[in-house]
Amino acid sequence: MPTALQLAAGNPQMQEAVRRARKLLNKRAMMGAAASAVPVPGLDWLVDAALLSKLLPAISAEFGLTAEQVERLPKHKREQVQKAVSVVGSMVIGKFITRELVIRVAAAVGARMTAKQAAKYVPLAGQALAALIGYTAIRYLGEEHIRDCVLVCKQADLLLPAPSPTVISSDA
Repeated sequence: MPTALQLAAGNPQMQEAVRRARKLLNKRAMMGAAASAVPVPGLDWLVDAALLSKLLPAISAEFGLTAEQVERLPKHKREQVQKAVSVVGSMVIGKFITRELVIRVAAAVGARMTAKQAAKYVPLAGQALAALIGYTAIRYLGEEHIRDCVLVCKQADLLLPAPSPTVISSDA
C-alpha cells in the first residue's frame, strides 16, 4: 500500500501538505506517548481522545477538507469531495469531529489500546511499552487519515488551501 507521500508524488503542493500534516502528527503522537507512560487508569484514553479530536481536523485543514472548508466550496466541487470521501471510505473527512466519532475511529486500533492499558502496570518496561503502543496507535490513525485526505483531494481534483501557520503551530 503506497504511503501518503508516494500518493502525492508529482504534486509539490500536496507533498508539502503531507509533510506539514506529518510534522503535526509526530508532535501529537509524542504527547500521547507521554500520557500513556503515566500509570493512571483512563488518563491515556482521555488524552488520546483529546489529541485525536484536535489532530484529525488539523490534518484535514491542511488539505482543505474540514467541514467548514468543504462547505465553502462551490456546489459541484462539494459534491465531488463527498463522492470521493465515500469512495475512500473515510469516517472523518469533511465532518465535524465529535467524541463519538473519535471513539469509532479509535476502535480501529482497539486491540493495541487494550494492550497499552495492561502493559502500563508492569513497572518501567510496561510503561515504556504502553508509551510505544500509544505512539504507534496515534501515528497509525494519523497516517491513515493523511493518506485518506490525499486520496480524496486527488479523486476530487481539489486544489489545496494555502498553508496556515496557526494550524501547524497549535498544540493540544
